[in-house]
Amino acid sequence: MNRPLLARVVPFALYMAFLAVEQGARAWGGDFDIRWLYPVKVGVVVLTLWHFRGEYRELLVRPARLPLIISILLGVLVFILWINLDHGWLNLGGGAGYDPRAPEGRLDWTLVVFRLAGAALVVPIMEELFWRSFLLRWIERQDFLSVSAAEVGFRAILISSVLFGVEHSLWFAGILAGLAYAWLYRTYNNLWAPITAHATTNLFLGLWVLHTGAWQFW
Repeated sequence: MNRPLLARVVPFALYMAFLAVEQGARAWGGDFDIRWLYPVKVGVVVLTLWHFRGEYRELLVRPARLPLIISILLGVLVFILWINLDHGWLNLGGGAGYDPRAPEGRLDWTLVVFRLAGAALVVPIMEELFWRSFLLRWIERQDFLSVSAAEVGFRAILISSVLFGVEHSLWFAGILAGLAYAWLYRTYNNLWAPITAHATTNLFLGLWVLHTGAWQFW
């Protein structure tokens, strides 16, 4: 059993499985409020990450201050691109998105907190462990733990970034985000750099969605 691989793939696979369940529940209809699947999904991912915590040794390496600052700035830039690259063929259509309002129109703050915390704290760690720590290095060489982020070539960066992009309805914005996060990982050889950028993007996006009511971005 390849625990380092499982530790990076299983949390992501569970997250994607919950997305499929949500889509099935939405198509089936019924009285169940599928928005409450999101806290369950995040909880399952957190428990899985905790179970495999011993395999994430690279997360014990603290980044320097400058890479963190650059990561935050790049995360803000990705956010700006994200909300401006949602037109026409750049948008595959993601549906109505996650609307945390109660029937009377007010925000349900329990749903808001779970959504923001999941998007800004859990998803960046889970996805960067899969997309950058695992897949990016695995494309370079299947013995991915032997690959330093600084050794990753352009081919692996491009393939993993395209796959990361098509995971999202805003596929082109997703590709640019993937390229940005992969560049941070390769440049600073530290997974906290892309995690920080990813978390910044998701946090700003969440706050912007709450401010504008553009729920389709969630």
